[in-house]
Formats: sequence, structure tokens, C-alpha cells
Amino acid sequence: MTLLSIDLDGLRSGSAAARRRIADDIDTACRTNGFLRITGHGVDASLIDEMLDTTAGFFDLPAAEKQRWTDPVAANNRGYAALGTEALGYSHDGDVAAPDLFEAFNVGREAVGAEHPDHAYFDTYRSFFAANLWPDTPPDLREVWLRYMAAVDSVNDRLLEAFAVALDLDDDFFLARTRRAIKTMRAINYERRPGSPDPLPGQLRMGQHTDYGIITVLLADPVPGLQVFHEGGWLDVVPEPGEFIVNIGDMLATWTNDRWVSTLHRVVPPPTDVTGAARRRSVAHFLEADPDAVISCLPTCVDADHPARYQPVEAGEYLLAKLLGPRELRPSEVPGRSQGGSGAPAR
Repeated sequence: MTLLSIDLDGLRSGSAAARRRIADDIDTACRTNGFLRITGHGVDASLIDEMLDTTAGFFDLPAAEKQRWTDPVAANNRGYAALGTEALGYSHDGDVAAPDLFEAFNVGREAVGAEHPDHAYFDTYRSFFAANLWPDTPPDLREVWLRYMAAVDSVNDRLLEAFAVALDLDDDFFLARTRRAIKTMRAINYERRPGSPDPLPGQLRMGQHTDYGIITVLLADPVPGLQVFHEGGWLDVVPEPGEFIVNIGDMLATWTNDRWVSTLHRVVPPPTDVTGAARRRSVAHFLEADPDAVISCLPTCVDADHPARYQPVEAGEYLLAKLLGPRELRPSEVPGRSQGGSGAPAR
């Protein structure tokens, strides 16, 4: 099986029939395993190249320079995370062989000033909107990353409208609940450097996990490693240049009462006989909901045969619980929903 590929161009300029067709395709993909490939997203190829180049420029810095940008408060979800400091498997089931083989850098929404109409809201939920830490090398990193984040925000808006159509909701249902959303962009570097030891038995580049929020939009090098759990086995997913891999997370699976699936995925190391650096650059843009948005099973996804499976939970409370487990190297304790996703459709 291969992931369904969907051209989003019709969402920008197509007819109502084209919009409905795309929404139906999204519904099929989300019922199957919650992953899809997207083209026609409107993000310029040159911006994608700049994003990957500045990401590599930061990760190529000496370790001591990168460590300058580590946030000591794990809950802030900002700044640099060094190799071996996280284990994503703890967010799913706690079965972890060793810390993951990646390094990462996180940014989120830029802080807003007192004159901003939503300043009081963001101030109330300050723990979810911590200040970004912006490295001074490469010098254009901040400017490029902010432009890229804005471009992916536009992709997310079109996807959210299509989601609402697919689920027979008002077009702005999800948009209205993400206007002040928690957003995180995580640049990730997987690289086997000369002299690096072989992975420990069972050690992964990124442990198996489900994503936590609504949508993840992934940009990655066309390098093997990403695997999606499907029908009892692992499906290799290698993105084509210029396309995004999109998947839904636990929040949206909860919202849809598991009509849509938040699926296990992981990143495996290259075989030990592969020579060279075996580098894989990726940038994951995570969209959650507004921190005070209540995630409860949608009425269009609940009926006599499919009663509500989850208790309502605030998005911020849920997200914080999921984040802290991997960063404290312990299993997550998540309110309102069982650990991780099933990796298989509920219906």
C-alpha cells in the first residue's frame, strides 16, 4: 500500500464539486491510517529549499554553540534538544529501549505586544506561548523560518476547511477553534557522523508515537527512515521533493470519535552497512487547538452504533501531559484519552 496523494490546488481555485471531491479523499485517507501526501499546497519551492538549508546550517554548528539555545524549562517546548535527550516512545506506551537518535530545535508563535487584541488571552496561557529562542547563526534563520511558518499556516487553514466539509460541519468549525492555537515547528536532524557508535538494540532515530494535536505538516528530505504502522506492519514512506506528508494527531482522532485515525509512526536508523553521513533533515509543523478549546466527540461522529469513546478535555491540558513524558523520559499520563493511538481504524 502507498499513501493517498491529494492535490490541494482545487481548494484554492476549484469548484464546489472539486472541493467536495478533495474532502472525500481526505476522509478516505483519515479513515485508513490518517496519513496522506499533499501537492498543490502553494508553498514556493525556493522557500522550502531555504528552510532546509538554514536548518542544516544550525545543526552543523559545534555542539557547544547549539547548547547555548537550550531552554531549561521543558514545558516551554522551545529551543534546542540535543541528541539522546528525548524518547518519543514514552508518549505512547513507555516501551523504550534507549533515547532517540535525533537532535531538534523548536519554535512557536511569536510573542505579541500589549497592543495586540489577543494579548490578554496569550498572557493567560503564557506556558503555551513561551518566547522563542532565535539562534544568531545562520543570520537569516529567523526570517526564513517565520516566512515558512506563515506559508504552512495557510496550508493548514485550507486543510481545516476541507476537514469540516468531510465531517459535515460548518466550514469554519475548526478555524474558529484554532485562531489562537498552540503551534510548534520542530526542525529535526538525523545524522550519523563519522565515528558514531552503532545504535543499541532496539534504538530508533525516533521512537514509535502518535502525534498529539490536529495536523502535522512534514517537510523532509527524500531519504528513507519514516515508517507508518499499517495492517500489522510498518510501511516505508519516502517523500517526493516538494511534497508534504500530512497526518492527523490524537486531538482530531478524539474529536472524530476515532472515525479518523491517529496512527503510530517512527523513524528507523539506516542499515549499518550504509556508508556516509546518512543524514535526514525534516521540519514538522504541529497545529494544536486553542488551549482552552474543549475536545469532545463531534455529534456527526457519534450515533447508536458508535457512542462517544472519550471524555471532554481541554486542548492545553492534554498537550502538556503528552509533551512532558518524552522530555522527562517517563510514560505520559494523559487526561481524557488512552495512551497514544491504536494504529488501526476503530471503524
